[in-house]
Amino acid sequence: MFAASLVLASTQANAQSEAEFQAWLKDFKQQAKSQGISQPTLDTAFADVHLNQKVLELDQRQPEFTRTFWQYFEATVTDWRINKGIELYEENRTLLDNVTQKYGVPGRFLVAFWGMETNYGGFTGNIPIIEALATLAYNPRRSEFFSDQLIYALRILDEGHVPLKQMKGSWAGAMGQTQFMPYNYLRYSVDGDNSGRKDLWNSLPDVFHSSGNFLNKLGWNKEENWGREVQLPAQFNYALADGSTRRPLSEWRELGIKLADGRQIPDIEMQAALLMPSDYRGPVFLVYDNFFVIKRWNNSNSYALAVGHLADRLIGREPLVASKPDDDEALSKQHISELQRILRRLGYKAGGIDGVAGTLTRQAIREFQIDRNLPADGFPSMHLLKTLREATH
Repeated sequence: MFAASLVLASTQANAQSEAEFQAWLKDFKQQAKSQGISQPTLDTAFADVHLNQKVLELDQRQPEFTRTFWQYFEATVTDWRINKGIELYEENRTLLDNVTQKYGVPGRFLVAFWGMETNYGGFTGNIPIIEALATLAYNPRRSEFFSDQLIYALRILDEGHVPLKQMKGSWAGAMGQTQFMPYNYLRYSVDGDNSGRKDLWNSLPDVFHSSGNFLNKLGWNKEENWGREVQLPAQFNYALADGSTRRPLSEWRELGIKLADGRQIPDIEMQAALLMPSDYRGPVFLVYDNFFVIKRWNNSNSYALAVGHLADRLIGREPLVASKPDDDEALSKQHISELQRILRRLGYKAGGIDGVAGTLTRQAIREFQIDRNLPADGFPSMHLLKTLREATH
């Protein structure tokens, strides 16, 4: 009886939400019309749009565990993705070379983004974009952002680039073989095959020209690579590996850093930042300006490292020298809270016990490591948590 009551209450709540959503949608369509969206487009686009509960669930879902660098890397830079990428790189070489000549972005990077975003077009998403964006625009959490994206998506339809039935993608509104959000689609996509439409689902010339144009506009430096794996000398000051402070390569050379295979860093005038995506056991990278351009596509160190390394592998460069430690394991928020509690118990100022490893927590980790003569990388890991547990027994 109780379970039946819960189902009934949930059904009634969903019905109420749907009614409120449809009222909101009526007002939104008036706003869209005032911003130049044609009535036929509005009638077609919203003919069968409802509040999408699945989209709301996905938007509200917070991961309990944050994947380690190695877990992410091994799931994305797979043998299949490397081998398929090599095959497609060669197959589309003429087109890619033309795009590189026009925008300055090497074809291997265009293929790497393509592989990372949709497995080379294998899966571009199956959620109706208009319904997804309308649902997220209705939800107050990020209403302004998604309302704008919904207007841009309607403009794409209005301009005739994509038929409505084809406009499907991710739950957050990303579209096509390289998962452009509607604003980026309108601003950066290119009609690479001169068809009169910008079709990022079916036209590889459009896909590659659009990606090249996007990266070019984001500031891609055609004279530089993205970064290199390196090795650190003994007793290195890990605080320098903040992943953002850029120094000339000559300074990193003077600090004793070498390439991962032991060779000297090239003696050229370039700026680089030192990045450790995991703990002191590696890997470690010197990353250049283009690394930060990649992050403007997706603001994640792990994503940018995966794109860069995949692009390298497509032209036969070696795998990473560093290898995954046997005890590589993801931390949950509860693990980080435990880590913070232990640090505070030991007298270190780790900030609040909130399950988020912020600046204070990382500084407290570093101070603990220094006091125990451990490599002071300030990195929260399961390896460190086990060390902290031992310190309290």
